[in-house]
Amino acid sequence: MKYISTRGQGGEKSFKEVLLAGLAEDGGLYIPAELPQFDQDKIRSLRGLPYNELAFEVIKPFVAGEIPDPKLKEMIDDSYATFAHEAVAPLTQLKSHQWVMELFHGPTLAFKDFALQLLGRLLDYTLTERGERAVVLGATSGDTGSAAIEGCRHSKALDIFILHPYQRVSEVQRRQMTTILDSNVNNIAVQGNFDDCQAMVKRCFADQSFLPDSSGKKTRLVAVNSINWARIMAQVVYYFHAALELGGPDREVSFSVPTGNFGDIFAGYIARGMGLPVNKLIVATNRNDILHRFFQSNDYSKQGLEHTLSPSMDIMVSSNFERLLFDLQDRDGQALAAQMAAFEETGKLSVSEQRWQKIRELFDSSRSADQDTCNAIKDLFDRTEYLADPHTVTGIRALEEVETDSRIPNVVLATAHPVKFPQAIEKAGLDAPELPHHLKDLLDREERYEVLTNDLNAVKSFIQNHLAQ
Repeated sequence: MKYISTRGQGGEKSFKEVLLAGLAEDGGLYIPAELPQFDQDKIRSLRGLPYNELAFEVIKPFVAGEIPDPKLKEMIDDSYATFAHEAVAPLTQLKSHQWVMELFHGPTLAFKDFALQLLGRLLDYTLTERGERAVVLGATSGDTGSAAIEGCRHSKALDIFILHPYQRVSEVQRRQMTTILDSNVNNIAVQGNFDDCQAMVKRCFADQSFLPDSSGKKTRLVAVNSINWARIMAQVVYYFHAALELGGPDREVSFSVPTGNFGDIFAGYIARGMGLPVNKLIVATNRNDILHRFFQSNDYSKQGLEHTLSPSMDIMVSSNFERLLFDLQDRDGQALAAQMAAFEETGKLSVSEQRWQKIRELFDSSRSADQDTCNAIKDLFDRTEYLADPHTVTGIRALEEVETDSRIPNVVLATAHPVKFPQAIEKAGLDAPELPHHLKDLLDREERYEVLTNDLNAVKSFIQNHLAQ
């Protein structure tokens, strides 16, 4: 399997090169040069497999020739052994033809555990094989940070630095990061918003000269944000899992996906590209609606950030959207590079009417304001006694807003456990649920984090000082 940059430079790369690089040298994102193809018989043969065995079959073609099958299987088995539910990603039916796929049974109660439990092991394996150390540097609007820390904390080859916007993540989300006291884990609260944190991370990746050497070798940064292809790869699996549970491939399935950065739903787009019969992909978002505006009116333009009750979707620019644009540009890296350069300058882009109409055949979208979110949480609980978090419920609400085929299953991706967002649950007039057993004492645990000004040099100095110790 070979990988290429969306911006057309640098030639073909191996999986391990892409894993360690994160962002391409030309500023683009990596994508498979060709997707593996699963025909209907192949997909049928996957029915009934436990989640870890299904994951092995789906992921294997993406790493072909680079990781021995027994080692890959061991890493996958270990990753999903940490999940609290036997089914790993259980499906709960809400009503006729409507299901929720619960992606919050991992150690940090968010869908990102699916990718980051595996990503940490892939990084550790690859770096150890090369005799290298690396620095995981990431920005989080809530869930990525704790999932990255949990996935990487036991690695002897990694130091971890996670930036989050100061006082702009929930207390549970913050404490899931800051109460991990392993010596290789460092949390930085930046006095800015998530986009400020993300911008700093990108600038550090663009110029890594501030990093010290380690044992005579240059220390490298590795990305665990959804720009890293391995994140998308791992998330493709649960689309196959849901479809197979609900009659696929002999029956189409639609998915409604709460998303800000477009990574989670792009995994569904990849699954479809591999042969999974996906009818519709519905983007569910909040007032930070750049994706909704694109899919409704071909307007992908930056607007001011609004803080909402669904903070993991509080973004101004969707970092994975470039991967879809690459296909919309007929995989012309040069054309996409020009388009992204113009976007950097003007803060807006659109595609040709013909291309936009074509992608609208697959994608639709819905936007929820905070009041919509609260109403939907309460309404769903009153009807079904099912308590959804403020991100998941935007996906459930999207199915009411968007025209779907009522004859086929519609699956909402439940991206986080409601316990992570007590403020939203209480605003909806309901009692916040109790923390699960392994987090019962979370609010009493010791925290460790550094508050820094919104200044790149301050962040670089902090990283330098800690790596020098």
